[in-house]
Amino acid sequence: MESPNTPFIPVHEFSPEPDIVIEDQHTQSPLRKRARHNTSSVDITTSESGQLESPVIVSEESKGPVRDDAYYMADGSCILRVQNTLFKVHRTILSKDQSFFGPMFTLPQGEFGDEGTSDDHPIVLQGDTAEEFRNFLWALYALPSELIIVRSPKADLSRLIDIAKVSSKYTFKSTETWALDAIQEYLERNMSPLFNDNPLIRMFPTLSTRSSALLESEGQIARLIRLAQMCSHSRLMDTMIQLLQKLMSGSLHYSYLAMTIADDFNLRDLRGAAYLEVMQTSVFVCPSVGNGHTYMEGDIQETNEGPQRLVVSPMQQLRLLSGYHRLSKAWDRLRAVPPQFEHSPSCGATWHQHGCTQSWSDFWKEKTRSESVLSLGSANVLGRLGIIVKEFDKWGSATYMHHDCKSAARRSIHEKVKQIQQALPDYFTEGGEY
Repeated sequence: MESPNTPFIPVHEFSPEPDIVIEDQHTQSPLRKRARHNTSSVDITTSESGQLESPVIVSEESKGPVRDDAYYMADGSCILRVQNTLFKVHRTILSKDQSFFGPMFTLPQGEFGDEGTSDDHPIVLQGDTAEEFRNFLWALYALPSELIIVRSPKADLSRLIDIAKVSSKYTFKSTETWALDAIQEYLERNMSPLFNDNPLIRMFPTLSTRSSALLESEGQIARLIRLAQMCSHSRLMDTMIQLLQKLMSGSLHYSYLAMTIADDFNLRDLRGAAYLEVMQTSVFVCPSVGNGHTYMEGDIQETNEGPQRLVVSPMQQLRLLSGYHRLSKAWDRLRAVPPQFEHSPSCGATWHQHGCTQSWSDFWKEKTRSESVLSLGSANVLGRLGIIVKEFDKWGSATYMHHDCKSAARRSIHEKVKQIQQALPDYFTEGGEY
């Protein structure tokens, strides 16, 4: 009796690929749908009468596995199956680097002792694609003259991501570190002509480029953030968050991407800024049907005037509305009571402290009602505070405030800005107090 192929699934599993964007030919708006992995083909035959017969679905798995052209080695000692591809490699290579394979090969073979010894009884690896595993094997078998390319401008970022992902999954620690360092160097090497000292912007296009390039860049960003979180690589994560924060200012597509990624990966540092950007630059609506077209999450509808219409999920819409309400209430409280500060010790000795306080209150009352401040939305608390800081700097010496007290008052505005920035994610939450 033949032994079944037992899937080998390590503990560190990699999550599915992100949503992809499919271009709608009628509206030219990107439709965000779940990526589909095609594992079967459909054989449609025609009868003699010319009518179509019932389609026969032929699974790729049922066709039988195929040997990989590059990594099915004649002298290999272990046969692995990834998807429908067979790899024959060396156990000694797979056992290096304190990998997951080393202890597995030393375990008693038991009932299935012939597993991994023939094409009929391979070790089945789940959760990887054949291309990912092929790229990983390239890193294990490549010559130094071949490996040097990863440190050059010709490096293949997708290959490096695959290597880091598979290395992390099977605990090839030094290979994972090497791939992550190469990725970080690659990102820092591709500097942007638009944003000084910020990587990757040149790689990821804005709305002025083709939608296919936009699709590719969104997928690459999502893969890099997923990789950084999977490998707990804080430097790579910080790089990607800074990149998205830059990209958000130039494209609503990237604002939506940042908002969705922040939700999916629970990235607090990104969530507040992304939700704020979407709230301030778009009209956000839920999926609907209109004019014979189904609008899906991620769709962006151009308007003749005013902000673009962005289709978001019901939960995202609730969070955006909650953020708008909470920020508006925060401004009402802030406008009524100016930020507090401690008077300088010399203020009471050489100045009338009450007059100093009154001067600060009068300034705050006047500037919070100025035309330039009110021209911004009521929920744009950070923008309004930014205008007040500029007005304070113009205030000059024509004031009854002590010099040291003026410095303390200015610091209090900046502290309030910092406090709101740090608390932004809490404004955009469902439930709680409103």
